[in-house]
Amino acid sequence: MDIGEASKRSNLPPSTLRYYEEKGLIKSIGRSGLKRVFADDISERLAFISLGRSAGLSLDELKNMLLSDNIQVDREVLLSKADELDSRISHLESMRDGLRHAANCPAPNHFECPKFLRLLKIANQRWSKSRRDHKL
Repeated sequence: MDIGEASKRSNLPPSTLRYYEEKGLIKSIGRSGLKRVFADDISERLAFISLGRSAGLSLDELKNMLLSDNIQVDREVLLSKADELDSRISHLESMRDGLRHAANCPAPNHFECPKFLRLLKIANQRWSKSRRDHKL
């Protein structure tokens, strides 16, 4: 199938397909005129990439699973990503609960609310850590 058909079936722009090919995630099997041509299994590979990206896997992690002709799912990477998601979910739930508390807090000023002040302190610590990590 040519790049236009692959693009339509995958709902990805041709530029993304060319980028994936450049990165080694997919490969064309030739050309039809100026258009790249892909094997029929390209739809399965692109669906796998989309699923992985929506789960937060990097292109490098996905590339390692797509190196052979058959997709080799790395269970350890999936378990690690699931653990990461659990941690993010826990953090987001805490933030949600804190925001709800702040919205409903009976204190006349949020800066008089101990729970709100704790949230500010945590946010500041994370922000400071994030800035330190980016400077390295």
